[in-house]
Amino acid sequence: MKEHTGRQLHQGFLKGTYSAEEIASYYLKRIENYDPKVGSFLAVLTARVQAKAKALDEKKARGEPLGKLAGVPIAVKDNIHIKGELTTCASKFLTNYRAVFDATVTRLLEEEDALLIGKTNLDEFAMGSSNENSALKDTRNPWNLECVPGGSSGGSAACVAARLSPLSLGSDTGGSVRQPAAFCGVVGFKPTYGRVSRYGLVAFGSSLDQIGPIATAVEDIGMMMEVMGRPDPHDATSLPNHPEDYLALLDSDIKGKKIGVPWKFLEEMPEEGKKIFLDSLETYKSLGCELVEVDLDILKYSVATYYIIATAEASTNLARFDGIRYGVRAEGQTLDEIYDRSRTEGFGPEVKKRIFLGTYALVAGFQDQFYRQATKVRMEIFTAFEKAFALCDVIATPVSPIAAFPKGAIQDPLEMYLQDIYTIGVNLAHLPAISIPCGFNQDKKPMGLQLIGAKHDDLLVCRMGHAYEKAAPFSKEIPPLFNEETS
Repeated sequence: MKEHTGRQLHQGFLKGTYSAEEIASYYLKRIENYDPKVGSFLAVLTARVQAKAKALDEKKARGEPLGKLAGVPIAVKDNIHIKGELTTCASKFLTNYRAVFDATVTRLLEEEDALLIGKTNLDEFAMGSSNENSALKDTRNPWNLECVPGGSSGGSAACVAARLSPLSLGSDTGGSVRQPAAFCGVVGFKPTYGRVSRYGLVAFGSSLDQIGPIATAVEDIGMMMEVMGRPDPHDATSLPNHPEDYLALLDSDIKGKKIGVPWKFLEEMPEEGKKIFLDSLETYKSLGCELVEVDLDILKYSVATYYIIATAEASTNLARFDGIRYGVRAEGQTLDEIYDRSRTEGFGPEVKKRIFLGTYALVAGFQDQFYRQATKVRMEIFTAFEKAFALCDVIATPVSPIAAFPKGAIQDPLEMYLQDIYTIGVNLAHLPAISIPCGFNQDKKPMGLQLIGAKHDDLLVCRMGHAYEKAAPFSKEIPPLFNEETS
């Protein structure tokens, strides 16, 4: 069963090959057997998923209509609310916070009969590129347990790679779905900003955050987007676009499509990763696509721009965590003492660092020097992408300069931030992008290819990814340690 995509499991359930209870039991057993090695889940929703599976089997037996995700287990990053379940954001601050409402995405998934199987680990408040900033758990890469799974959606990517769940949800603020998907050898999709509702996602950078799916196949991404990609009155940034028919159109011919490559921006890429990237471009040429050069040199400023805007928004969003309204409250004699001690004890080092940076950038004397300059550069990045898409249909880059690195190997914060150099621009410009496994380095660690689309071209990005996946299906490989059946 572990080799099946989510769509195949859904079809197997509809045909009677598997019951929902059998599917749920199988994946719960795999989590029990293998997650102690990986550490991808912060909470396994055993009672919830068993009850939902039983109710789903009964619904099918009565002949009632079944949802588009009936029988499909889905893991959820633990910064997305499921009503009645803990939402910790992998922070000590929220270890006692139980969500009082559903996020729009989790409500939509359950309305389509999905089986929400657990909450996954992340960098605290989604701030990190390696999953080493979780205050609650250590998550490992299924391809090499000495290496990080990427971040911040590392738990969501690792559980799919280890086949502990066929699908998961992550959030992507600067590459946090795509980079861990690349590190773990699975598919990760960041939709156009506003395509998927952010209602019920604990905010990090509100102008950057986007919920996105992680899977072993692009068809599963399409299946999820048909459910999640719809307008939401609860989210003021939600787009009015209604869901497209992904599954029916994924196989559309891509012959003649133009792929833009920012060669100058990629000049300093390490040789090993560059060769894998060039090989992936040759695959597209064999499919009838044309390569064209585009100028995205402005992206060399994207990391600096992102970390000013993202930290400024984070300092504002995290101001609500004071130990009074929700979260763990520290002892204090005065209200100010409670505030100070709750935040000091509740937040981890990376979160504090970003709050300090963001607050500094927003101080009246420095707004013009930092924040307003960053917003001007952001507009230049918007313009650069618009000019590039006048020449091509999609843009191809690597996802990350390197493959997954050993835990603790990167101590310099700037070096860590540069791991997102190829992904951050997409969030700044509100574009859709997908990470597709495109090969392995000499140490048998996966590498990822990123395809970026113009705003609203989510379906085209998925079509291009699906075509590559069929020609070079690296995502179908399972890490050797996790390739056994569950008894």
